[in-house]
Amino acid sequence: MPAEKNAPPNVRIGLILGDQLDHQSPVLQALSPDTDQLVMIEAGGEATHVWSHQARIALFLSAMRHHAASLRTAGWRLDYLSAPGALADALGEFLSELKKQTARSGVVPEIELLVVEPGEWRVLQDLQSVAHAQGVALTVLTDTHFLCTREAFAKWAGTSKSLRMEFFYRQMRKQHKVLMQADGEPEGGRWNFDAENRKGFPKSGPGKIAPPAQFAPDAITLEVLAEVAQKYGGHPGRLEDFAWAVTREQALEALHQFVDTRLAHFGDYQDAMWRGEAFGWHALLSTSLNLKLLHPREVIDIALKGWRDQTLPLASVEGFIRQVLGWREFIRGVYWLDMPKLREDNFYQHKRALPQWYWSGETQMACMRETIGQTMRYGYAHHIQRLMVTGNFALLAEVLPQQVEDWYLAVYVDAVEWVELPNTAGMALFANGGRFTSKPYVASGAYIKRMSNYCTGCKYRPEERVGPQACPVTTLYWNFLDKHAAEFAGNPRTVLMVRNLEKMDDAQRQAVREHAAQLLDNLDTL
Repeated sequence: MPAEKNAPPNVRIGLILGDQLDHQSPVLQALSPDTDQLVMIEAGGEATHVWSHQARIALFLSAMRHHAASLRTAGWRLDYLSAPGALADALGEFLSELKKQTARSGVVPEIELLVVEPGEWRVLQDLQSVAHAQGVALTVLTDTHFLCTREAFAKWAGTSKSLRMEFFYRQMRKQHKVLMQADGEPEGGRWNFDAENRKGFPKSGPGKIAPPAQFAPDAITLEVLAEVAQKYGGHPGRLEDFAWAVTREQALEALHQFVDTRLAHFGDYQDAMWRGEAFGWHALLSTSLNLKLLHPREVIDIALKGWRDQTLPLASVEGFIRQVLGWREFIRGVYWLDMPKLREDNFYQHKRALPQWYWSGETQMACMRETIGQTMRYGYAHHIQRLMVTGNFALLAEVLPQQVEDWYLAVYVDAVEWVELPNTAGMALFANGGRFTSKPYVASGAYIKRMSNYCTGCKYRPEERVGPQACPVTTLYWNFLDKHAAEFAGNPRTVLMVRNLEKMDDAQRQAVREHAAQLLDNLDTL
């Protein structure tokens, strides 16, 4: 009786993507350092897929290299590859070479590629295509970094055409027992303290703000900064102020420092803006969360500990937790539920080109100059600067949504498409027609004046609608209302805007239209 041939051995490869730098990754849980291997790929195409900020490129590369070193220290066999082109091409070449090498032993193994759910629909499609082309089994593992799975969110959303974060957030609070009393009621008797968290800084200014944690570049980061400056020096942004957390240890330090010294005032001033004050009381933890150096549950738990041990204001703690447990999880669910249509949405059919000064900050509008200048320096702006300054203007200026979306993905160090795209398309631009927002977020220069000191000394005056000193934000705001008055009149949340518009006579409205037309035809000169 002939001897049975041994079955081909299975080769299991774990792919670690650049925003999955988690030692508790499901890939690591599914594999063994004794028998399996990992691969990480620095793909130049990911830096040029959009015209990425130099600091964004540096953050990803430095964090990836630090993570690779820690994986090797933990005993993993790791192939760390650098390729000039697309991630999919580099992965395909790696798998092809692996098949050739194993075939030389006389047996053809079955290869399984394991990866955690990517943060981009495009990347998932690419991985599926590569695996199919290479005859490799692809296993996509549920991302345990998030507190709500894609399947659970889809079940919650059901067939609803309109989704609201507030209801999702309440369910998450109950499910995860966060800020809940024993009787099932929310702490403080309210689910939402947002009304308390919309203050501007006093006229005298923000006063002394405790600084966020910042980290001097080590040898690995210095090497990355030099490479980025050499390879991507023509990209937007600067590197001189790079001080982001690139390791889990640094991320934890940043988290504790925020809770201990900054969280108490975060709530009050999370919407406030001030010239020369880039960070305010904000956490600056989105980079570490989105790279998965921090888990959202530990972030929530440490904030809750601060509330209990330091008697931090409930409104501030709830406001922060709502961003992590509510909005962040909600936005990720919306992204996967609505892709790829979300990327194509253009509710108002806007088609204008993004002004060139979005890449430099060289504009006469002080609010845009300050926000974009800060963005170019640090790769950072907080949510109101993104929503109500750069986003508001792009919507009022009728810019093609896809160009705006590419800009946000390119210039912010915390940008991964699952979080960037729905925030831009849904919140800033209303491009998806109110899928999860009850109104377009538009405002005149008066809002910016109320929430900042940007208007002081600006060439333009926020109270003027027409004329050489009229604020472009104000002019375009009234023009936008004029164009969409019927839609706004039918929405209880925007009907008051239309009533204010109706206080203008026909001649005033025509003057706004004419001035707006001039601005829209000359956006690059503002």
